[in-house]
Amino acid sequence: MKPKRKVKSRLRPNSILLMLTMITLVLSMVSLGLGAIYISPLDIIQHLLGEGMQSQAFILHNYRIPRILIAVIVGAGLATAGAILQGVLRNPLASPDVIGVTKGAGLAAVIVIVLFPQSPLIILPLSAFIGAAIMAAILMTFVYKKGAQPNTIALVGIALGAICQAGIEYFMVKFPDDVNTTLLWLTGSLWGRGWDQVFILLPCLILVPVLIALTSKMDVLSLGDDIATGLGERSKSLRYILLSVSVILIGVCVAAVGSIGFIGLIAPHIARKLVGSKFKVLLPASALFGSIFLLVADSLGRGLFPPVEIPAGIITAVIGVPYFLYLLRRERK
Repeated sequence: MKPKRKVKSRLRPNSILLMLTMITLVLSMVSLGLGAIYISPLDIIQHLLGEGMQSQAFILHNYRIPRILIAVIVGAGLATAGAILQGVLRNPLASPDVIGVTKGAGLAAVIVIVLFPQSPLIILPLSAFIGAAIMAAILMTFVYKKGAQPNTIALVGIALGAICQAGIEYFMVKFPDDVNTTLLWLTGSLWGRGWDQVFILLPCLILVPVLIALTSKMDVLSLGDDIATGLGERSKSLRYILLSVSVILIGVCVAAVGSIGFIGLIAPHIARKLVGSKFKVLLPASALFGSIFLLVADSLGRGLFPPVEIPAGIITAVIGVPYFLYLLRRERK
């Protein structure tokens, strides 16, 4: 009797993406109602249809709808950046916060917040991008060093992050009047974010077509530089393009909500286990998981002890630190 062959359904990744999309929509609807003033799903639907109470409409339009949009875009952006970094560096421990890129963006943004508080809105994302780019450039010198191991890269990133953290703490001590604003921003919170931050995040959406065009090239690059070159790809140029895209995503997201950690580490790992390592499905799955992760963290922060809010960055760190230690231990085996 011949053994039955296991037939993998080609629709399975698409089905997972559809399911994740539905979960994101449901969580968004639930999150819209949470806060100091609870709004039922029925009232939310009535508002979306142009009806409902005027007071609730004001809260939804000016505070909660932009906040949900920010959570979805930032979660997707950080998760996508993490998936790109893990693919480009071929390192499962790579993520924006673990390798120090987020801290670099954070230090640059803190300098702007403290020293140039009256600067135009566009200066903040530009400074965060420059800080992230500097950290990425420093890290690349170690990535291409012969014999660099995944654990080494992770430890170098942690060291770079520690240096940036020291710089952040210096500015906090030097300028104590701005400590509260700086701490709230560094913790990573969606509190007080509105439509201005949504507009800051628009470059993340502009990069979507670029990533779609590069997915097949990313699959080739993941095979190794020698194979990629043999297949006609300019691996070095492609690597820098992808790193630039990742740095832009990180810089813009950090500028909008602050340093929210571990989304770029956890979301790609979970997505890879469910849909595989093909970037055509891995990137959208990572983005959706990132959105779900940040939506859940922000919803818990608003809903546990209203009207007091717990910053979303604290909740993601509580979940992310044990997961990172688990991955670090697994890589050492």
